[in-house]
Amino acid sequence: MREIVLDTETTGLDPNSGHRIVEIGCVETRHHIATGESFHVYINPERDMPEEAFNVHGLSEQFLSDKPLFADVVEDFLSFVGDSPLVIHNAEFDMRFLNAELKKAGRPLLDRDRAVDTVTLARRKFPGAQVNLDALCRRFDIDLSRRDKHGALLDAELLAEVYLQLRGGAQPGFELAGNPVETSEGPVEIQRQARPARPHAPSADELAAHAALVETLSDPLWKSGES
Repeated sequence: MREIVLDTETTGLDPNSGHRIVEIGCVETRHHIATGESFHVYINPERDMPEEAFNVHGLSEQFLSDKPLFADVVEDFLSFVGDSPLVIHNAEFDMRFLNAELKKAGRPLLDRDRAVDTVTLARRKFPGAQVNLDALCRRFDIDLSRRDKHGALLDAELLAEVYLQLRGGAQPGFELAGNPVETSEGPVEIQRQARPARPHAPSADELAAHAALVETLSDPLWKSGES
């Protein structure tokens, strides 16, 4: 099962107020495990960068000034995500921004039902606990040393590790006989060699030895009721 773990960085909190996406990071997973394939791009938002947003991700207006527009990267983005489910932390936020950008670019909007919200998953698994990305990484002993600021690709990579743990973690070796296993060349069928049943009936020598042993018993319990 292919899924795309996705994160964005923006100029603010509300696309309806003129805020734009400035970074997209995506990580491909199969069966909840990262494959090593990713998509990452910085985007020129065609507007200023508020100080509050800069303090979160460190992406300045000057840094983004020579980066491509969303319309320039939309084809590559849509090609990478395909029709796979999108795994997003606080999915409503990112989906609103992505659909606002897609609308500006004249492209079909993303179906919100395809988003898997890891905030919802975490709240179900750990009711009452903090479920921000930092807290979940600490809970699962995932290294946060690289995360001095938010970054879309780094956060997607961290979220992919969190998502794997939320789904139960990697459990190699639990495949049942006959189930298909995914390889680089596609699914293959596991074959198990049939073995004949082991014989358990006693041999003639074993029967004779048992009879001889019984004859040495003076008063066997099973003969106590015989007259």
